[in-house]
Amino acid sequence: MLLDAPPWLAHLFQRQRLPIPWAAVVRGAIACGPLLAAGLATGRAHLAVPAALGAMLAGVNDRPGTRRRGVVHIGLPALAGAFGMLLGSGLAPLGSGWWAVPVVCAVSLVSGAVSAAGPVSSAAGMQMLVAAIVGLGMPLPGTPWAKALCFLGGAGWLLLLRLLLSSRGRSAAGPLSGEREAVATVFDALADALAEVGRPGAEAARRQLTAALDRADEEVLLLRRLRVGRRRDGAALLEGFAAATALCEAAVALLWERRPLPVRICEGPRRLARAVRTGGRPGVLPAPASVTPACAAFHQALLDTAVAVAGAVPASGRPARTPTGTARTPVRPGHGYRRRVLGPAGQDYGLRVALCVTASAAVALALRADHWYWLPATAAFLVKPDLGPLFSRTVNRFAGTAAGVAAFGAASSVFAGVWWPVATAGFAGALLPVATRHFAFQTSVVTVLVLSFVHVGGDTEVAGLRLLDTSIACGIVLLVGHLPRLGDPRRRVRHRTAAAVRRTERYLRHVLATVPGQPAGQRPVLRRAAYTALAEARSAAGTASAELLPRGVPGCDWQPLLTTTERIVDATTAYAVHLAYGSRPPAAAVHRLARALAAAADTLDQARHLEEAVGRSAQALAAHLRHSGLEALAQDGTAGPCPHTGGHHRRAPVWAR
Repeated sequence: MLLDAPPWLAHLFQRQRLPIPWAAVVRGAIACGPLLAAGLATGRAHLAVPAALGAMLAGVNDRPGTRRRGVVHIGLPALAGAFGMLLGSGLAPLGSGWWAVPVVCAVSLVSGAVSAAGPVSSAAGMQMLVAAIVGLGMPLPGTPWAKALCFLGGAGWLLLLRLLLSSRGRSAAGPLSGEREAVATVFDALADALAEVGRPGAEAARRQLTAALDRADEEVLLLRRLRVGRRRDGAALLEGFAAATALCEAAVALLWERRPLPVRICEGPRRLARAVRTGGRPGVLPAPASVTPACAAFHQALLDTAVAVAGAVPASGRPARTPTGTARTPVRPGHGYRRRVLGPAGQDYGLRVALCVTASAAVALALRADHWYWLPATAAFLVKPDLGPLFSRTVNRFAGTAAGVAAFGAASSVFAGVWWPVATAGFAGALLPVATRHFAFQTSVVTVLVLSFVHVGGDTEVAGLRLLDTSIACGIVLLVGHLPRLGDPRRRVRHRTAAAVRRTERYLRHVLATVPGQPAGQRPVLRRAAYTALAEARSAAGTASAELLPRGVPGCDWQPLLTTTERIVDATTAYAVHLAYGSRPPAAAVHRLARALAAAADTLDQARHLEEAVGRSAQALAAHLRHSGLEALAQDGTAGPCPHTGGHHRRAPVWAR
């Protein structure tokens, strides 16, 4: 049975269950087809091919999100792809030869290293590499600048469709409806997490809350960088998200207590969510009785959030302050872009991508120097370690290419003339947003699209050779990708986990150094950095668990270590709340826990027997957490007076109801 299959085999059949993005389907249907049609109609098919390629790659990055997020996720990779096309086309006049191998190697090394910085950088590195290979190897007339501009124009056409044909129109909440939805989702996720306190689904709900905060943080970051936050509506939304992050911090202390909460408590965040979506007022918000520091902190944060959501922009047009008198504008934690690219993770990514793609280019040049680009381009799509398990992607790539070649061959035998590839590209483009559910499906759709492009460009007899090239590329990737150093997926998880443990230690030490009653300062920044790093480490561990490990490489169970570290972050947040309400000062055992975190990170970086080091680190951190006294916060005594009001309860002002 499939349930009894090993993870590396079961992953072949896993697919995402997502709703059909109808707006993206419409965009895909009219993205590539009209570009090819315009090229055929004007006799400039050689320029339509790079334009359609740019639109196709932009369509791969056309994921759900706001318009501004779409500009970043589509526009930045498109710029990198245009640069790759310019570079490859500029060197193509030198002719096909072995000089192309070091060029491919250098671009692959940069592409792989940049991919370690994050998903947008990964997409940019991928497009730069693929466009450079296509520019080097595809025999298309035209100047390099014309090809690069056409590539960028094709991506810009899809981006224009994204801005015009968005799945969300301009609702009653105004032009920032997408960003409002992201912030409102945080309140909904918080309500779900509060409802699950003391139940089996509490941990999963808390992770959903973290994911919602990450998505909203990205949207708010774009508002600040694009200067939209200086406008009245943008400033109000920034203030609302700042209050939401403070409310989530206070809620973590409630989650840490693990006591089931009354159902009415969840109604407060849900009313806040509705108010953010509609731009209205939340009304009277229920709050728990302030019988513990966690309850008192949540009560106060809920009132502050009501003020921020309902009155962030008063008549003066200036952003309102929260009742504490300080504007809590969260600052996104730095992700250390240069450190990731030039550090161990970037080196591993770059080396793996460079070896696989360079080897594929060398084999392709030895076999057929006139159409060698398909083989290294296929390897580039396969070998990226952040895109999924290597074995699963390789098998699905071959199966998807075979299906795509068969579908294109069937279409070519049924239809005649020069216009049928346009209709084929339109139909495949419409399927592309749906095809992201499974890599084999996506590969088959992309294969049909690319074969339509090259057919319009003049290569009419290449379908069968593409399947042969794909099989060779799959073999090279499986061989090179499972070399002793490159094929050890534990190295990627090691880097991510060590970074997460160090960020947790930094957060804990900051809380220990905070004077009770002092403003939060950098605490929210460090907390978000720790949670984000843990989410990245857990994602990498999930991918590594589905890898086909090389012979003699034992697997690692990362989950106990990651779960314990997450509990330490939660306990630290609860500890910070208790300190703010006059609880006990930092204990020596908590300092020992901070030192244990530093030791665990050093062990992960230096250990030779990684599986043993991971197990020992998980056990040591769990023991220090038990003896630190942080877990006893759930049974801590009653709260003292609220530091802002001098009492236990406070109603929202009349204008906020």
